[in-house]
Amino acid sequence: MSGRPMPCDIKELGTLFLFEKLDAEQLGRLCGEGRVELFEPGPVYQEGEPATCFFVLLEGTLVMSRRVGGDDVEINRTSQRGVYAGAMQAYLGAPDEARYKGSLRVTEPSRFFILPAETFSAVLREWFPMAVHLLEGLFFGSQNTQRTIGQRERLLALGSLSAGLTHELNNPAAAAVRATSALRGRVAGMRHKLGMIAAGPYARDALETLVEIQERTAEQVAKATPLSPLEASDREDALGDWFDDHGIAGGWELAPTFVQAGLDIDWLDQVAATVDEGTLEGAVRWLNYTVETELLMNEIEDSTTRVSNLVNAAKQYSQLDRAPYQVADVHELLDSTLMMLAGKIGPGVRIVKDYDRSLPRIPAYPGELNQVWTNLIDNAASAMGGEGTLTVRTALEREQLLVEFRDTGPGVPEEIRGRIFDPFFTTKPVGEGTGLGLDISWRIVVNKHHGHLQVHSEPGDTRFQVFLPLTAQETDSPPATTDDTPQETP
Repeated sequence: MSGRPMPCDIKELGTLFLFEKLDAEQLGRLCGEGRVELFEPGPVYQEGEPATCFFVLLEGTLVMSRRVGGDDVEINRTSQRGVYAGAMQAYLGAPDEARYKGSLRVTEPSRFFILPAETFSAVLREWFPMAVHLLEGLFFGSQNTQRTIGQRERLLALGSLSAGLTHELNNPAAAAVRATSALRGRVAGMRHKLGMIAAGPYARDALETLVEIQERTAEQVAKATPLSPLEASDREDALGDWFDDHGIAGGWELAPTFVQAGLDIDWLDQVAATVDEGTLEGAVRWLNYTVETELLMNEIEDSTTRVSNLVNAAKQYSQLDRAPYQVADVHELLDSTLMMLAGKIGPGVRIVKDYDRSLPRIPAYPGELNQVWTNLIDNAASAMGGEGTLTVRTALEREQLLVEFRDTGPGVPEEIRGRIFDPFFTTKPVGEGTGLGLDISWRIVVNKHHGHLQVHSEPGDTRFQVFLPLTAQETDSPPATTDDTPQETP
């Protein structure tokens, strides 16, 4: 939008804090290459347009805003003379590639001194070459530092997750190896015992009944219900007495296996009724091998299922085979992240899931939301020092999907609460935190998903709340990296 041309007064420029140290020749050049325009209430420039001019307020009131989702969020409103906005970093080069990161409007007739971005860059480099070099170093240095530390943080997080995942995978894998080795021995023993039974004085009918009992035994193992320690001990004593009464040596070694399989005295009585006393012990020990092999195969199945679940959780967490933007179930994302972080959270932290399963799937970037969950869960676990309760809650609030992480740690002090989302701000000891986790989380939630991230904290009750829209919103032009927001101080 263009304003109405007005005369440029060198003396008026000299009264602004931005130009008060310039001499008459420099002020004359500014007036000669720049211009003064009067804008009626309304927009001056829009976010995303090419950043062609540097604006300095002479009189009036300006409002600076940023586009977040479908709303314009006011960032700054001021009437202070000399505040500036627009192509403020044109000195970094290639001003034609820069775009306004925010929108500027005025609420009353307002005059601006306007300097083309090319002229602003030229005079700054000519008049203040050392300052330009320092500013360039500060700007690019800060960008490089943030990029490097961000990469380092992601690598540290990846290393921690990898260590935790390796530990979680090692346990079921080792259990499966042990069970497989034991199973090999039990199968060999069963073959040997089967040969002895076949060579023994068993009637054909008795063998058929014994095989039928073996089949029912295998089925019973699959249906066995866990017993309390006291119930298991009482049943082991009863089975041990039965073995002693029937002359079976070492019955105390057999009893725990039979109890674990859910077998009792009635089952043993069926076996005893099938064979005579001379062959009872051989039959019981053969069936004991059946029970052991079934239990070992259950253990192998449980272990390999656990490995498969961990691999699926890692796949879900990393979103390796999925589109970056999709309709996703936040509960699946939360569960996969909690499983991935289980080793890092530690056994001292109790996890409580308070999910509203009726919530709909939402359009999102699942891989990036997993990064948000990771940062918030890791911070909560760190704040609690390995002891406490972490509650993960989902609900529908304000027509948005809420994901809340509540911990029982000491809380975030009020004096720093407003800074925790700032880049590089951290309360962790040197070397333990980069201060980018919450900043990254903020940008993912607010800038990428058009949601909101906030914190409520008091000792013993800290809640980080993520609000996400239920439906997709139209995206705006991507923000450039060579603009800035209005400044009010010289």
